[in-house]
Amino acid sequence: MKRAAGILLHVTSIPGQGHLGDLGPAAHAWLEWLAGAGCSLWQILPLGPVGHGNSPYQSYSAFAGEALLISLEDLAREGLLQEEDLPAPEPARGAVDYGAANAEKWPALERAAQRFIAGAADSLAPAYEAFRQQADPWLEDYVLFKALKEASGEQAWWEWDPPLAQRDAQALDEARVHLAARLEIHRRVQFLFFHQWAKLKEKAAEMGVQIIGDLPIFVAHDSADVWAHQDLFHLDKHGQPTVVAGVPPDYFSASGQLWGNPLYRWDRLAQEGYTWWIARMRHWLDHVDVIRLDHFRGFQAYWEIPANAHSAAAGRWVEGPGEDLLRVMQEALGSLPILAEDLGVITPQVKALREAFGLPGMRVLQFGFEGGPQNDHLPHHYPERCAAYTGTHDNDTSRGWFAQASEDVRDFCLQYLDSEEAQVHWAMLRGIWSSVARWAIVPLQDPLGLGSEGRMNWPGRAEGNWAWRCPAGALTDELAARIRHLNWLFDRLSAERTEGDT
Repeated sequence: MKRAAGILLHVTSIPGQGHLGDLGPAAHAWLEWLAGAGCSLWQILPLGPVGHGNSPYQSYSAFAGEALLISLEDLAREGLLQEEDLPAPEPARGAVDYGAANAEKWPALERAAQRFIAGAADSLAPAYEAFRQQADPWLEDYVLFKALKEASGEQAWWEWDPPLAQRDAQALDEARVHLAARLEIHRRVQFLFFHQWAKLKEKAAEMGVQIIGDLPIFVAHDSADVWAHQDLFHLDKHGQPTVVAGVPPDYFSASGQLWGNPLYRWDRLAQEGYTWWIARMRHWLDHVDVIRLDHFRGFQAYWEIPANAHSAAAGRWVEGPGEDLLRVMQEALGSLPILAEDLGVITPQVKALREAFGLPGMRVLQFGFEGGPQNDHLPHHYPERCAAYTGTHDNDTSRGWFAQASEDVRDFCLQYLDSEEAQVHWAMLRGIWSSVARWAIVPLQDPLGLGSEGRMNWPGRAEGNWAWRCPAGALTDELAARIRHLNWLFDRLSAERTEGDT
């Protein structure tokens, strides 16, 4: 973990044409800008197909990729689309619109998949066959899940005909025959996602940028994973959770957060050697350089809420798999390039678990200005082996946070940072850049100086999240130069980039 700096920006937020950012030319241009700013870390959110509320943390699959991130321009370059298949050029959108993106992109993706099946881009055929073998069995579970959802009018899997919901072998075989054409479409689309992602990751490596992925601890109830592995979750005979995930009252919510994800039967996972978890980790480590392991404290103990509860406050702490899971993963995968998201209610046991495996944790500067100079989220308390943030995707922007903080908190913040209010966002960025934390990471909204209009997520709010997109023209040379100077000043440039910097 070398001294470095980076920016948090999800793929959907990359500026450009269309209804959301994708894996095409604008993403490659983003990497060039990021490297030009002297940054060697790019942090993203989960890449899976988004589910309820367009949340990347409520995905239809823990393995699949979000098809709407596929670049139609790149498909045209591969010979899978024609010029007339591409949407007419339009001005860059001000916010992500998943509904419009789906209406615009899916017909084109299906045409590309059909042409691929018919023999277009035949140079990709060997790579496709290799992908199918490598992606077994998650790919077959996902494409059948996806096709059955389509056939049911997008019903949740537990609302399907009981033989399909309960995975009767004969019913599944009949569905595979009946839906064979749809299964192949979805296989090809998934291949195209990972094919484009591999190109983007290769570009990042060329630019000296490591990608920090994000792995949610829990999976969505309406997902291929829960449907295909019902015995690994606390479900009743009708497929309904008996207990669900969440967190107790915390910084974000006085009543806690009721996430609703089904909880794992960790005893059964242990009996089978945690094979599902190992497969999941191995899969994403093939596609990113480091994994931010979301809600790390849940591996030591998680908040279990009765499924019929109306508030997360009704939950209780239950011991998690802890060292047993991490040891088995380490034995199977070797080193664990994991960044532990150790925020929230952190106990000595959680800290001991993280330290036992040498995993770096996180510090968030916005949290540091409550309670005075003793707060562990202030830079003078940072350990070297951690990633320091101004805020995360769950926080307000730094300017938005400051505007809504109490007078006492604002006063302490300005004293601590020796800053004027107008430049508080840059002072906060400088505060983590100058710290001993090996990694300093900032959401792009902060160097852009955005207020609450740039916020990505409001925890506990069901709608209106995940829509922020970087404004067109915001990634200027001047902004890159200012960030690069900070990287040089605080020794966060990689050695090959320091020549000529002053």
